[in-house]
Amino acid sequence: MPESVPGSSGDLQLSSLTKRFGPFTAVDNLDLTIAQGSFFALLGPSGCGKTTTLRMIAGLEQPTVGQIRIGGQDITFDKPYRRPVNTVFQSYALFPHLNVWENVAFGLKRRRAEQVDKQVAEVLELTELEGLARRKPGQLSGGQQQRVALARAIVNKPAVLLLDEPLGALDLKLRRQMQVELKRIQTEVGLTFVHVTHDQEEAMTMADTIAVMNAGRIEQLGAPAELYENPATTFAANFLGQSNLIRATVRQRQPDAATVALPTGTVRVPAGRLPAGVDEVWVGVRPEKISVYADTGAAAHGEATGAAGPNRIDGAVVTDASFMGVSTQYLVRTPWQQELTVFEQNRDGSGIHRPGDRVSLTFAAEHTFALDAGQDAEAGIELDSEVVG
Repeated sequence: MPESVPGSSGDLQLSSLTKRFGPFTAVDNLDLTIAQGSFFALLGPSGCGKTTTLRMIAGLEQPTVGQIRIGGQDITFDKPYRRPVNTVFQSYALFPHLNVWENVAFGLKRRRAEQVDKQVAEVLELTELEGLARRKPGQLSGGQQQRVALARAIVNKPAVLLLDEPLGALDLKLRRQMQVELKRIQTEVGLTFVHVTHDQEEAMTMADTIAVMNAGRIEQLGAPAELYENPATTFAANFLGQSNLIRATVRQRQPDAATVALPTGTVRVPAGRLPAGVDEVWVGVRPEKISVYADTGAAAHGEATGAAGPNRIDGAVVTDASFMGVSTQYLVRTPWQQELTVFEQNRDGSGIHRPGDRVSLTFAAEHTFALDAGQDAEAGIELDSEVVG
């Protein structure tokens, strides 16, 4: 994958980009550099501004304020057809009266490109459509239509390919297959892909870098693993996967870790995962990072206690257990009456804990993070508004 630095030949740069619809600000002072040749995802709920951002890059919306540059060239007010940009929409927008070959060749013929047959043949091979060239869109499956739309965009060799929820119309199994295919194609062609989605799994599967958007702004930006393991805000923690957030107070800070008091008991949080300057925090841990044991005391299962051992919550009670095949999902009520979610893999065929069982929960300190308790613990959960995206 080619790398670039800000301002290099093909980077996409958004500077102070703002879009207002009357009193509503859909995109709010966005500054962002997307490296040439990267697979970049704009991730967020409906109404967060991701689709509006995409439309401004494509030229389908004009910014209220700000600038858009590709490779240093200002394209802010260029007509859509003059931009080195193509878009793949969820609806595919194929010409129903043209066959696959004609759909893919359409843009090349319109601008009187040379070697049309050769270019079309190459992109049909890349997208594994060689045997379908003479079929019309109505004779294709949803996944095949998606490939045609992608081939039609790629054959024009844009500097930036925009993907607006391109897999949203596919069923779950096909969507997962196409996630792998899209990433393979992007890697082979080396184009900059900017992918808009509300699907966290989709973004994490394909993107090199994710921008989590909320209310027109970027909440957090980084590699998928970094965002998941080290969320910077409660919104990012809740929207990108699931998090258990427990109100707590910092008691003692040390160079490597801090001791944090839960409503009952204490846990340790790595110093690098603790917000500076605040003592009231949300302690966070992902459901799959927690293990559940029958509650037989603090020294159960041969585990060490104290500073060197795992974080531990004793005296909890299982309130629900759902067998999911590869894992079991538990809801567990803590001694302070908060319900935590736990995903535990079914590795060894051991018995599943039942509702009413008293259990202990353990999780490694390095899997624990903390966020400023001034943030809303519910931010990012089940957002589904229908305002401008």
